[in-house]
Amino acid sequence: MNRAKLVVMKFGGTSVANPERVMLAARKAAKAKKAGKKIVVVVSAPGGMTDDLLGLANNVHPKPAGRELDTLLAAGEQVSIALFALALESLGIRAVSLTGSQAGITTDGHFGAAEITAIRPEKIRKALRQNKVVVVAGFQGATKEGDIATLGRGGSDLTAIALAAALKAGHCEIYTDVEGVYTADPRDSSSVKKIRSISYDAMIKLAKTGAKVMQLKSLELARRHKVAIHVKCSFNNKEGTWIK
Repeated sequence: MNRAKLVVMKFGGTSVANPERVMLAARKAAKAKKAGKKIVVVVSAPGGMTDDLLGLANNVHPKPAGRELDTLLAAGEQVSIALFALALESLGIRAVSLTGSQAGITTDGHFGAAEITAIRPEKIRKALRQNKVVVVAGFQGATKEGDIATLGRGGSDLTAIALAAALKAGHCEIYTDVEGVYTADPRDSSSVKKIRSISYDAMIKLAKTGAKVMQLKSLELARRHKVAIHVKCSFNNKEGTWIK
């Protein structure tokens, strides 16, 4: 497979928060597919759903944790993958949804903050050969025993970068509610400038000082495997910021 033709597109919770936004995101994936790209989409749970699920757990247990909590929290991403695949099908694009375990993501047993230990993306590759868009649940994988394990807050970024590395994708697009990386949070200050391109090291420093554009672990993984990242806004077509 031509590496440049394969793109991983990750959509965060705000990008799939309701059916209208799911359709907007699906149109971006469909446009890339029609342009000749091989597309793997990674999605988070709809905005607010993970917190809602955690609230449900708190209603029945004072300190929910471990295997059962991860089984519950992973349900949010499964809502997103099914809706996203259905949205693509409605646009005339063949698609298949996969949970983390179905996508071949194996983790250790540290529930709530699991580490990815291996990726065997045979199902993804098979679906790509069948000319389908593959929609993968972020934030989750499964242990060797088959138990669902989640990757911690921001874990969908980690899923996207790890898949881009395993599949040797041309680059990874991270879609969010801001138009790229800025010198400060644009939601808190008007005197900010968008950065058009930034190095891994500089972005990692920003993440360590509180920048919330991407999860720190995912940036470190991208640097290690030289995965180019394009941070873009879900709600417009502006250029965004390259991290490479």
